[in-house]
Amino acid sequence: MELDVLKEIPLILFRLVTIIPVLLFVALFMGRRAIGEMPVFDFLVIVVLGAVVGADIADPSIHHLPTLVTIMAIGIMQRMTSRWIVSSRKFGRLITFEPTIVIWKGNILEKNLWQVRYSIDNLLVMLREQHIFDLADVELGVVEPNGRLSVQLIPEEKVATKKDVQAPFPLSAQISFPVIVEGKVYEDVLSDLGLDLQWLRKQLREEGIEHEKDVLFASVNEEQKLTLSSKKGTFVPAPPTFHH
Repeated sequence: MELDVLKEIPLILFRLVTIIPVLLFVALFMGRRAIGEMPVFDFLVIVVLGAVVGADIADPSIHHLPTLVTIMAIGIMQRMTSRWIVSSRKFGRLITFEPTIVIWKGNILEKNLWQVRYSIDNLLVMLREQHIFDLADVELGVVEPNGRLSVQLIPEEKVATKKDVQAPFPLSAQISFPVIVEGKVYEDVLSDLGLDLQWLRKQLREEGIEHEKDVLFASVNEEQKLTLSSKKGTFVPAPPTFHH
């Protein structure tokens, strides 16, 4: 039996050497969009390709030529589908996610966030990756079909250019600290900021909120300014998004 295994090793290596160039060709044929953005359909294509290639390499009893033909067929199907997506907006909307607004004028839109299956922690991480540490600086946040977060800052928080150096408004780099997440108060954060629960509840009452459990997210910046998003959805609704 060990001898049979040793005999299969050259066959497996041969398949590996022949499949990689084919995969490279198919990946280049599929185009940059499939590699860089990974929409849902392209993700499924990659998964199927991986399954086909993995089975061919791992099981020498599988005929090699049909596997190569299958890989080419998958690449052609993906290329045709990508063209249909470009030429038919309606078709593109059927097989990809819609852009979804999750932040509007500094407020987190809970229903939209739930729709894209993101948690508040996920959202905060994506903001920090774009060097945004205060939710109040965000005019608009959109989760794109590829899962990335696109952010439009309020005008005075945009990155300064040479033109902006003489701008009349000051550019700030405020850092905010979460004090309420999904109704739970982080009292240790309040304490570190020199604040307490009584101060927080007073601020909430001034915003028309009687209990912290009604708050989806709240943060306090270095100037002790509170920014919050209510679970009640009493804020101004976000504008609609348009696919592509």
